[in-house]
Amino acid sequence: MLIDPEFKAAMHGTQPAALDPKVRAFVLGMAADAAKFPRRDTVSIAEGRDIAEQVRAPWAKGGPAMAQTQNLPVPTRHGEVQIRVHTPLERRQPGAFIYIHGGGYVLFSNDTHDRLMREYAQRAGMVVVGIDYTRAPEARFPQPIEECIDTVRWLRGHGAALGFDAAQLFIGGDSAGGNLALNTCLHFRDAGEAVFRGMVLNYTGFSTNLYRDSVVRYGAGDHGLSLHMMVWFFRNYLRRAEDFHDPRMNLLAADLRGIPPAYLVITECDPLYDDNVDMVARMQAAGVDVASKVYQGTVHSFLEAVSIAPVAGEAFDDTVRWMASKA
Repeated sequence: MLIDPEFKAAMHGTQPAALDPKVRAFVLGMAADAAKFPRRDTVSIAEGRDIAEQVRAPWAKGGPAMAQTQNLPVPTRHGEVQIRVHTPLERRQPGAFIYIHGGGYVLFSNDTHDRLMREYAQRAGMVVVGIDYTRAPEARFPQPIEECIDTVRWLRGHGAALGFDAAQLFIGGDSAGGNLALNTCLHFRDAGEAVFRGMVLNYTGFSTNLYRDSVVRYGAGDHGLSLHMMVWFFRNYLRRAEDFHDPRMNLLAADLRGIPPAYLVITECDPLYDDNVDMVARMQAAGVDVASKVYQGTVHSFLEAVSIAPVAGEAFDDTVRWMASKA
């Protein structure tokens, strides 16, 4: 594991920040539903995914109606992956927002994130394309990154057929999906291809460093994402000890110069808070056009609480305003 150069002893007596009341209701509701099932790391991967889908399903329902939703296969070097293309009733931007779901590289899908993607589509007036990359352990690092790269390349060649301008693309994701989105941007930068107008990074995992103050404060499990689950995710996704130090996993050590503009949605009560604050500073030092906002009283995955939590709607609206400014 990576340890901060200025490693400090664990904090004592430090109270977590207070949760937004609606976000707290989301956390408690999710925990109550999850408690009906075995812990996901104690059952098979297939069972764990099914449990995750059932627990997430109520939060993916409702929300904006779409003019059209298509599920399509896309060829990649590792075989086909599925994409979901949401076209909103009202179009205000001609491009598309490519979105990559989180879930620790192991769980979740376009289904768990369906409402989240439809919220972006309706609020931005833009086509949203979700990528169902192959999850770990069936696909270990770096296969999901390569699948996302290949899918983006395919989308650039098929934008007209899908009803969007492939010259006006955004990319984003949450948690592990944000890692995949930033890695995709780094690949195209290294290839000398200007593909994206911007990227949206929602409470993203930018390193494998678990020795962080925010992990100590918020990683016990009562704020959603736990330290235990993070270790389980890494155990399923990474092949070798060296992978923990690979710049594609330790993005805080990556060369960030020349990447597209970025907007970071940062959750206050999140084990990944420190990673995100540090990434903003690293991007600024690299000359990246970066904007960010810390959403007070929120937890990892809080955007999924949009049906009950106004702060989630605020984050969606802040993000689509930022995207409109970069279009």
